[in-house]
Amino acid sequence: MKSMTGFGFCEVQDEKSHISLDLKSYNNRYLDIITNIPSILNPLEPKLREWLSERINRGRVEIHIRYRELEENMKVILDKNVVREYTDVLGQIMETAGIEEELKLSHLLSMDGIIKTDKKRDLTYIWDRILPMLEKAYSDYDENRKKEGKNTEMDISSQVEVLTNNLSFVETNAPEVEAQVKQTLSEKFRDIAGDEIEESRLLTETAMYLVKYDINEEIIRMRSHLERFLEISTSEESAGKKLDFLCQELNREINTIGSKSPVVEVHQSVVQMKDALEKIREQLRNVE
Repeated sequence: MKSMTGFGFCEVQDEKSHISLDLKSYNNRYLDIITNIPSILNPLEPKLREWLSERINRGRVEIHIRYRELEENMKVILDKNVVREYTDVLGQIMETAGIEEELKLSHLLSMDGIIKTDKKRDLTYIWDRILPMLEKAYSDYDENRKKEGKNTEMDISSQVEVLTNNLSFVETNAPEVEAQVKQTLSEKFRDIAGDEIEESRLLTETAMYLVKYDINEEIIRMRSHLERFLEISTSEESAGKKLDFLCQELNREINTIGSKSPVVEVHQSVVQMKDALEKIREQLRNVE
């Protein structure tokens, strides 16, 4: 079992660049990856998303990369056509204005577009630098999620025990449910028909009502759901969605038991089971 909350960080510097990367996540129903990277690294975003989506199933995941070049690989380009155009136009201006002055280099250097720069960035090299950092940050992040998930699993297990104990109590008192139904029906029939009521009819009507109030099927299904719940929570790392579905099924059975049973003690156990189940569902909101 893993938590959806985690954090990981890595930082590397060499003679060419300084890179830092942090990875964190929060609760979310689905996987939502948010990237915060410099615009020069935008071509690498699909790779980042693919790498993370292969390892994380649920949660709002934020990855933040800071990249600073310490040694620039730059190419300076002279646009000769622009130089010719500026030279021609400046000459025409001086001729028109009657200015007798030599055209100097300083005149041209003040003009835009004559000299252009092109920063060369090897994105393959940058990705090869980022990938080990991503793996290191993810390792710390995942370990953090496992530790928090372990604590969550322990708390959920204690609430499952509450469910199991109360279900055993309900099962023990199931015969009392049947006895109370029989007694209540017998008293109602005798109030209406007196002591002359046929015993066979009483038994037939009682049997019909017992089918309606019988809770054995709900108890069996609850036990099956609880066994499956423990199996998934201890064997699967990304168990959140499956466990949440089982909680819905458990809630349905608990409500049915509560509506069928006229026994006060059973109702008390139903209340305790509902409380334990709500605590489990609250914890599952942070489980991947």
